[in-house]
Amino acid sequence: MSVARLKKLSLVGPAAQKGDTLEALQALGCMHVLPLAPPPAEPEKISERGARNAYKALRFLTDVPEPRRQIQRDPAFEMDQLVRDVLDLMQRIRDMTDRRDFLADRIAQVRPWGDLDFPPTDVLAGNRLWFYQLPLKHRDALSGINLPWAILQEDHRYIYAVLIAPDDPGDDILPVPRTHTGSLPIHELEAQLEEAEIAIEALEAERVAQTRYLTLMRRNLSSAESAAELAHATQKVRDAEAMFALQGWVPEDRIEAVLDMAKSKDAAVLIEEPGPDDNPPTLLEQPEDRSAAVDLALFYQVPGYKDWDPSIIVAASFAFFFAMIVADAGYGAVILLGLLAFWKRMGKTPSERSWRRYGVIISGATIIYGVLVGSYFGASPAEGTVWAKLKILDLNNFGAMMMISIVVGVLHLVLANALAARAAWGQRRAVANLGWIGALIGGFILWLSYMKDGSMLPGSGVLAAGVLAIVLFSSERVVRKPIDWLWRLIDGLQSLAGAMGAFGDVLSYMRLFALGLASASLAITFNDLAVSVMQAMKGPGILFGLLILIVGHILNFALAMMSGVVHGLRLNYIEFFKWGLPDEGIVFRPFARKEVQE
Repeated sequence: MSVARLKKLSLVGPAAQKGDTLEALQALGCMHVLPLAPPPAEPEKISERGARNAYKALRFLTDVPEPRRQIQRDPAFEMDQLVRDVLDLMQRIRDMTDRRDFLADRIAQVRPWGDLDFPPTDVLAGNRLWFYQLPLKHRDALSGINLPWAILQEDHRYIYAVLIAPDDPGDDILPVPRTHTGSLPIHELEAQLEEAEIAIEALEAERVAQTRYLTLMRRNLSSAESAAELAHATQKVRDAEAMFALQGWVPEDRIEAVLDMAKSKDAAVLIEEPGPDDNPPTLLEQPEDRSAAVDLALFYQVPGYKDWDPSIIVAASFAFFFAMIVADAGYGAVILLGLLAFWKRMGKTPSERSWRRYGVIISGATIIYGVLVGSYFGASPAEGTVWAKLKILDLNNFGAMMMISIVVGVLHLVLANALAARAAWGQRRAVANLGWIGALIGGFILWLSYMKDGSMLPGSGVLAAGVLAIVLFSSERVVRKPIDWLWRLIDGLQSLAGAMGAFGDVLSYMRLFALGLASASLAITFNDLAVSVMQAMKGPGILFGLLILIVGHILNFALAMMSGVVHGLRLNYIEFFKWGLPDEGIVFRPFARKEVQE
């Protein structure tokens, strides 16, 4: 697997052939289109990637619990029209639901004052009614008002009073703001509420009727997505008089196909190599059966176009880290059994089959590491057995396990810098990456020498050589005058601030030992607790002991899975990518038709 080499392709053709050319280019599905025209000023006119409206309409109809019998064939079926009708129905249901909720809330607010028929304004000589919900403790506030007032209702908490005045009395006339009741009596509000509920039922019936087209919608989603992609790409095309221009990135091995298509459409093509100021997207080439590794690598960060493909390294190191964190052969066997239970369900697409195979790798690595540390659901193998002979690591040997974790950390970061140096070979930063390798190895040797009272000279020499390379080659500053040499040196000295980061990153790998020890210790604790209960309580103790074992190991298994995934990925995405892939790239998004969904 590798990062595909791309070329910038500019295509110019007659405006009359614009639609046909774009459709042909979409059929090829090999160009990452670049915008040559500014987006529309109105946001609502911007065409987005993907058929969002179609998926929104599909989800709206799929939520119906009992859909109608499906229509399998309908020559007059139009996907766009159905999507518009469903979205319109969705909006009408939302509007009517909002009105129903408003009416219900207004009725609840007005009910304490009773079902009042509001008199016309001329009957009250231009006065109006103003309603207040006053706490009982503020009863005396009513006596200080110069306006006519009356208490209509009273309960154990509030007084429901009404004031008569031609204008709003203001917020300061009583200690509470007035209540907005509107001008309609309760019986009128209830009648409108009933009408709203009937309307919602009718709209829901219309929604149920629309569900008969769910099958046809699913079949035509690919067409909707292709149309959305075409509209999105069309807005990136530059139109000038009778010509149009389109530009994008195309893999080198697809250039000939694009040239043949352009020739058939009477279009001119300009092919360019990526320039120093260009930022091409990243396309990782890999067989379909290895797509799981690519998905894992691209989950957090896309490598730059000039970087290297981290897929295999990330996939392998994650499986290794996961195994060290779980640290139990029994749990690895559970993962494998669960995978086998869903084996057929995970074989519908190449991507699912790839993840299925990767699951086997992860479970296999966990089983192997669990055998090496001699942990089987927290139990150790009996002395003299084959399994006991295979136990070569002791989780309780803190010194040895810490040493292994640090060695893993140093090797992982050394590999990251080595691959980064290879990708940047011929540039100054490649030597700086080699300097960090020397600093990591030299520091590790120096630490070993200190621990074993050995000579400090070898480690110090390697460390000094690495630091010198970092100082001299970290800066990419262009030298135009003598003072720039001094600035280069200052930049190099500043880069040494990363030494503390390197030290902390190496120590981060100690979580492999700590989490593995925690998982094993918790499993042993549950085992000991279950045995103690069985021995203390004869008869029912067996039942309680089995319950402790089952619940305890399920809990520990869940924690181990979560820790293995989170921290296994973290060591790759944070520590490893920091040193091996400092630059983030752009995902290659091909302008392509979507496959027909059956």
